[in-house]
Amino acid sequence: MARRQQQADRALRPAMRSPGRPMPARHVERAFWRLIALGRRTEDAALEVGVSTPVGSRWFRRAGGMPPLSLAEPTGRYLSFHEREELALLTSRGVGVRAIARALRRDPGTISRELRRNAATRSGKLEYRASVAQWKAQTAARRPKPAKLATNPRLQHYVQERLSGQLQRPDGSPAAGPATTWKGLNKPHRADRRWARAWSPEQIARRLVVDFPDDADMRISHEAIYQALYIQGRGALERELVACLRTGRALRKPRERARNRPQGHVTADVVLSQRPAEAADRAVPGHWEGDLIIGLNRSAIGTVVERTSRYTLLVHLPRLPGHGLVPPVKNGPPLGGYGAIAMKDALSTTMGTMPAELLRSLTWDRGKELSAHAQFKVDTGIAVYFADPHSPWQRGTNENTNGLLRQYFPKGTDLSRWSLPDLLAVQAAINSRPRKVLGWKTPAEVLDEHLRSLHQAGVATTG
Repeated sequence: MARRQQQADRALRPAMRSPGRPMPARHVERAFWRLIALGRRTEDAALEVGVSTPVGSRWFRRAGGMPPLSLAEPTGRYLSFHEREELALLTSRGVGVRAIARALRRDPGTISRELRRNAATRSGKLEYRASVAQWKAQTAARRPKPAKLATNPRLQHYVQERLSGQLQRPDGSPAAGPATTWKGLNKPHRADRRWARAWSPEQIARRLVVDFPDDADMRISHEAIYQALYIQGRGALERELVACLRTGRALRKPRERARNRPQGHVTADVVLSQRPAEAADRAVPGHWEGDLIIGLNRSAIGTVVERTSRYTLLVHLPRLPGHGLVPPVKNGPPLGGYGAIAMKDALSTTMGTMPAELLRSLTWDRGKELSAHAQFKVDTGIAVYFADPHSPWQRGTNENTNGLLRQYFPKGTDLSRWSLPDLLAVQAAINSRPRKVLGWKTPAEVLDEHLRSLHQAGVATTG
């Protein structure tokens, strides 16, 4: 009876290859992808869940940078790895099936089938090991579904033609574009890229409905196209076609990785998420935003704007002696006037003209001109925070003010010709303009009101 049952169990499942080193349990992969979703680096996430760095990198690359499994906890219908570990311990002690079922609060039939189907057989007899049982269960649970693009050649040709089709000249001849090679990396920096029709996956998915309104087989979502490009093993589109996407990314980037990522001079304690909450609602004056206006020949003017009153300060950044005369030296002193030290000194001088009550924090762009922010904080007492990369809306007040200042300092002009008195004249003009957002008051009037209220509150508390 036992022999027939074992043969029946084997008949339900095809022959399995030798696992070698059994794959990690699903809860390990799930923990890895949860850390990736939180913005962790692949190497750090791999070490934290207990797998090697090459294994973590392989998981990330084969999945195209996105989790291949649901991150929600299992419902408990199937045995977990922890239950299999307990089952292996009890079995090694000679505990019976029904006793094990009572200990695990499972049906005896579930335990009996688990011991028969997922036991290790390499020793010539059934010997239950939790790791091997978990590997067998995960392998048997896979239900690989062929990709729609792989089973529909007509749809695949349509998608590939719109994504990577050749450009044509007016006479109908192909325009090959520059010769490029794809190395599996992101798009080359300041180098030629492949010329193609380059429709986005969403454009392709939406256009299918227009071109084939009555053909239900000619339908696919843009996410399915992205998966066919990024996930290894889908077998529908070649990986090299990611070079035809506008981003040119070889892997998808988890959204949290781009947020508050420390880099270079920006450490984890000065990213935007660490800025006090009072700076966000503009209720408390004294929080500033800053950036540079860049002109010709590496000239620049610093701009600093108070978030509540929109009061603007212009930072004079004259060129250093030797600019234009001394040949540039790699890693030498920046002579353009807005190197780290020159920027720190000029900004300290400019903001030092304001009352101490209005110097709470400064939010800056990710530019390296303020890489001496630690010393700037020591000198002035102003806490510096850096906005996220490629997120100008996080400094919207400063960006809007820079647009207003372009009336006086247009793009494509040399800004080094303006002296400090010239900048102060423009600063006075900007601060004396009535603003709609301030109820048609001027920034200077609103700032003055805040100063008077702060002084009155100080007198009231000391009395």
